[in-house]
Amino acid sequence: MQSGALACVLAIAMAGCGTPGAPLPPSLNLPNRVTDLAADRAGNQVTLTWTMPRRTTDKISLKDPVMVRVCWNDGTPHCVPAGEKGFAPGAAATHSETLPARLAAGAPRPVRFYVEALNRNERSAGLSNAAPILAGEAPAPVEGLTAEVGKSGVVLHWTGAYAKGADANDAVRLHRRLLNPPAARKDEGLLGAPREALTQDLLVEHDSGVALDKDIRFGQTYEYRAQRVVRVEADGQMRELAGALSSPVTVEAQDVFPPAIPAGLAAVATAEAEGVPASIDLSWQPDTETDVAGYRVYRREGTGGWQRISGNGLVVGPAFHDPDVQAGHTYIYAVSAVDLRGNESGRSEEAAEKVPAQ
Repeated sequence: MQSGALACVLAIAMAGCGTPGAPLPPSLNLPNRVTDLAADRAGNQVTLTWTMPRRTTDKISLKDPVMVRVCWNDGTPHCVPAGEKGFAPGAAATHSETLPARLAAGAPRPVRFYVEALNRNERSAGLSNAAPILAGEAPAPVEGLTAEVGKSGVVLHWTGAYAKGADANDAVRLHRRLLNPPAARKDEGLLGAPREALTQDLLVEHDSGVALDKDIRFGQTYEYRAQRVVRVEADGQMRELAGALSSPVTVEAQDVFPPAIPAGLAAVATAEAEGVPASIDLSWQPDTETDVAGYRVYRREGTGGWQRISGNGLVVGPAFHDPDVQAGHTYIYAVSAVDLRGNESGRSEEAAEKVPAQ
């Protein structure tokens, strides 16, 4: 056998020598199903969010925008179309629309939204996961929202609160957004203070028209919006039917609030003896507020004016020793508390003490 024929025989044995294999089925170019659809309702607006597929069911990368069909179902045999829109492969997709009158009225009831990624022939690999919301008449919107800073946090008020004794499932949800997050520092470590969340929700049980947000940090600026919610059991779990979001209010949480006035001031004089000069010792109840930096001590004689005798710094503990006294003189004292931001309280009740004569 010639060498060329032998090579062909070997090639046929090893690889078919160019003989085509079984034909592969043609690709249908069906985008993968969406599996992370979520739905949120506020008033009569519903917003859908999901991640667009990157590949087809044949694991071929998608390059062109993909058309998506939106639909909803409230128990009827068919999914009711609610529009189409194109998105880039892999995009974080969002779709918002006004609920049809059929879904915006009546008693609360579940309805499910779906999206369907289509190929050029309007065929798909199937509907996405179901994203449920509650259909029905939405609660009345929150009106007249105001916010002001207090010593204990941000106090929020609104009008149109439900009457006392309203349904226990009625509530108000406050949405807070941090507008001036601090820049990250290079020295932040695992043991550093946790960074404040950019957004946070506060559920106010029973609509009373007032709420206190204690979880704020002074020096920050916050935006608040509010919406009424009604909690209804549906599909074996509690769901929320939320009203429209209120207009936003902004508040700068500046700490301009002084600490509590010190209490329990007492003065005890010691006479001069054996070369030890006379003095007066002061003591008072410590301030329990966490931001107190120290105290200032004031003194006067008779009807004279107050003078600060504790120097330019602060007295750290609730006690002070005054050696600058004279025998036979009566001194009147008062103390104040100062916080970390320099806010000073009013002066305490006075304490008078006379230094014994020699």
